[in-house]
Amino acid sequence: MDKQSPKARTRQRILEEAARVMRESGTESIGVAALMKRVGLTHGGFYAHFDSREALVEAVIAEMFTDSTQRMKSLWQQPDPAERLSALIDYYLSETHRDCRAEGCPVPALVSEVGHLPDEAKAIFTQGVSSMLKRLSELLTELGHHDAETLASSLLAEMVGALALARACPDKTLSAAMLARSRQAIMQRTGREQAA
Repeated sequence: MDKQSPKARTRQRILEEAARVMRESGTESIGVAALMKRVGLTHGGFYAHFDSREALVEAVIAEMFTDSTQRMKSLWQQPDPAERLSALIDYYLSETHRDCRAEGCPVPALVSEVGHLPDEAKAIFTQGVSSMLKRLSELLTELGHHDAETLASSLLAEMVGALALARACPDKTLSAAMLARSRQAIMQRTGREQAA
């Protein structure tokens, strides 16, 4: 049974729709009137849920990281840490993840825009990235990697960059090859796969 109030459910619908728009088209593409129309509400109803467009963007960034964590939950529940890491890399650098912009990791969607956002939005983004790095570092430590924090930072940067570049490339064959090569290189660096 859903215990949220009608107002809380409406706010959640607005956040979810805004998150889809931001992942697909960036923060600048969120117009209050168009967003409210997409969720079937009036423009004036927006202010019952958010003080400003900036407050919406901040809430959406937080929602995107929460949603991403929930979507990845099944990967993190695997008991074997080596399988967990392999599954994470395989999913993150997959054509499926590349093609589902509206539901994928928020980092590649936001990374080029964050520098232009207000400080509070930057802080929320930084907190989300820090949480991702912490989980990845803990996993690498569990697998016996020395200097796991450095390796986690490097792996996350490579995965985000590879996914962002693959999404930007209109040639699907080249895009898929970039993902596959990055996946293989990361698997080799982490000892998940023997070098060819």
